Amino acid sequence: MTDTSEVTVPDIGDFEDVPIIEVHVKPGDRVNEDDPVLTLESDKATMDVPSPLSGVVRDVPVKVGDQVSRGSVILHVEPGDGAVSQPPSLVEQQEPSAEEQRAQTQQQNTQAAPATAASTGSQPAVSEAPAFPTAGRDGDTGINQAHAGPSVRRLAREFGIDLTAIGGTGPKGRITKDDVLAFLKGPATPAAPAAAQGSGIPPIPAQDFSKFGPIEVRPLVRIKKLSGPHLHRSWLNIPHVTHQDDADITEIDRYRKELDTAAKPEGYRVTLLSFLIKAVVSALKRFPEVNSSLNPDQDSLIFKQYYNIGIAVDTPDGLVVPVVKDADRKGITEISQELGALSARAREGKLTSADMQGGTFTISSLGGIGGTAFTPIVNAPEVAILGVVRARMTPVWDGEQFVPRLMLPLSLSYDHRVIDGALAARFTRQLADLLGDVRRILL
Repeated sequence: MTDTSEVTVPDIGDFEDVPIIEVHVKPGDRVNEDDPVLTLESDKATMDVPSPLSGVVRDVPVKVGDQVSRGSVILHVEPGDGAVSQPPSLVEQQEPSAEEQRAQTQQQNTQAAPATAASTGSQPAVSEAPAFPTAGRDGDTGINQAHAGPSVRRLAREFGIDLTAIGGTGPKGRITKDDVLAFLKGPATPAAPAAAQGSGIPPIPAQDFSKFGPIEVRPLVRIKKLSGPHLHRSWLNIPHVTHQDDADITEIDRYRKELDTAAKPEGYRVTLLSFLIKAVVSALKRFPEVNSSLNPDQDSLIFKQYYNIGIAVDTPDGLVVPVVKDADRKGITEISQELGALSARAREGKLTSADMQGGTFTISSLGGIGGTAFTPIVNAPEVAILGVVRARMTPVWDGEQFVPRLMLPLSLSYDHRVIDGALAARFTRQLADLLGDVRRILL
């Protein structure tokens, strides 16, 4: 096989004829160096076999159930560029903490236990199969006790999922990545009331579109596949309302252009987004409910004393939202430089999990594209999100005559359980007033 390299099983210790329990790649896939390509299971441990190089998988001569030893050929890879690593989506990174997720999961399991016991006649057995020896690394005993490989454990840690709450469908009850993704989507028949979970909605009937003309099926890119269920959940569970207003940014845009001219020789740009961040922080300080979250029991509010502002960034593979941390402690210049660096890493697929976590409020800007208004989806557990579109020059009556003013449309979507219409209107008006006078932002 020309222009390809053989990938063999590395030294796996004193093990021979170890069965393959998962194959993570297929011909045509791109892999990066150290990406797991298959998972082995011995009598003592499970282990991922990493790819020693980046490139395109041309052939996978093994399958689940085959037995391999050190030196066994498992892949043929054409060396080259690997896969572009996609960062987690906004909503995944702004889900409740791991502790909150586990508390919710345990509550759901407690509610579901009677139904499970009634249908099976006994409590489900917990797998005693040995796990890969990583106990204590992540501090999550539930993850370490579960029967799953390192890649599945890593995925569970990213989402804060207790693996002991998931039933494995793999060999010997092993938990696979598909099991974790299915768990994220939720059970087909949720134990909680339908109204609380947003269930009971009939699915859209499938259609054979090929009957009407040629079609092409393309799989969703990873970021959209992962973020879709979270967006759906937020839309179903949060009572969304969107309040709209306009801000006069004529003066602030004039000042912005002066700063931008001075910044260009330094290698960065000053955009309206930097001023929006500072204005949002000032408004959040005046209206702290907008910087809060509902606790898991939905009977109290968690007021955050920090201001981390998420900024939606458009990339070729979908929307990601890096977070500007401690925005209240940074000036326009520092925020502008940070935005430039974050946006570049986002488009290159180099954002880290830390870049995406901890947001308290999000700004989604379509100003570079256009539009007049839109309804952004609140990113739970946040309670509000600001959408902005392209500013437009508009004749505004000043009491004596119409004068041209640069007006910026604002769309604030909010969780009506936390924010009522009056609060949303006051917050948005305060934001518009701040954007109308740069001196107020800098106070």
